[in-house]
Amino acid sequence: MNLQERFKWYIQKLIMDERAAATIQKYTHDICEFLQWYQSKCEENLSKLLVIQWRMMMEEKKNPATFNAAVAAVNGFLRYIGREDCCVRPLKVQRMLYRERRQELTREEYFRLLQTAAHVSEETACMLETICSTGIRVGELRYITVQAVQQGFAIIRNKGKYRTILLPEKLQKQLYRYCQLRGIAHGAIFINKRGEPISRYTVWRRIKCLCANAQVEPEKVFPHNLRHLFAVCFYHAQHDLEHLADILGHSNINTTRIYTKLSGEEHRHQMDALRLTR
Repeated sequence: MNLQERFKWYIQKLIMDERAAATIQKYTHDICEFLQWYQSKCEENLSKLLVIQWRMMMEEKKNPATFNAAVAAVNGFLRYIGREDCCVRPLKVQRMLYRERRQELTREEYFRLLQTAAHVSEETACMLETICSTGIRVGELRYITVQAVQQGFAIIRNKGKYRTILLPEKLQKQLYRYCQLRGIAHGAIFINKRGEPISRYTVWRRIKCLCANAQVEPEKVFPHNLRHLFAVCFYHAQHDLEHLADILGHSNINTTRIYTKLSGEEHRHQMDALRLTR
């Protein structure tokens, strides 16, 4: 059995293991890239030296986070085919002490996007409000149903775990009006022309189209940044990390700690306040 066939079986294993769809998609992309690179080398046998060469090439091309994700994907595949001896080490990256302002969506920018969306598409505006006011993942929009709007909460399923998300009263009323406007009587609210839950890509594409008119930098505008904004605002208002982790669906509270970091500007003010320079 060649590597391509083993790769197909590995992806099937990930599916059977009920790994998240986004994880399977990312692993598929990264392992495909690795196999294409390997085939371009015209080497008959896979070796640790060859994988190290791939690692060096990737280190020059990718940022640390993307690089480590690719290494994790390829190492997982190598272990599956019994070539653990070829696994390579990820980069050691020091945890950032503060959030990068240039990639962070502010409240003001969010409301500009929302105002722009309201003039273009009520559906897009409602999707923005739903993600940002509840903190759900873009892939969890499918659980915002007519029934959820009627009862004021949604039951979210992710990676075999269930959590209940309350819908703020204003959002509940907004979504109820939207359902009436669109004649949606049951099932998921945000659907495509075929009646299927709207895809991540469609949500991403729609909000990217708002950037120019909303005067927001495109690199700040992607669905996860709406969830990020919710988390930062919630923590600043409540200072309850454990509750925030429950809302976001984090099994490890350390994942949630990223939202407790200061912004770069706040961190700089703290450093300046020490007055240790002339």
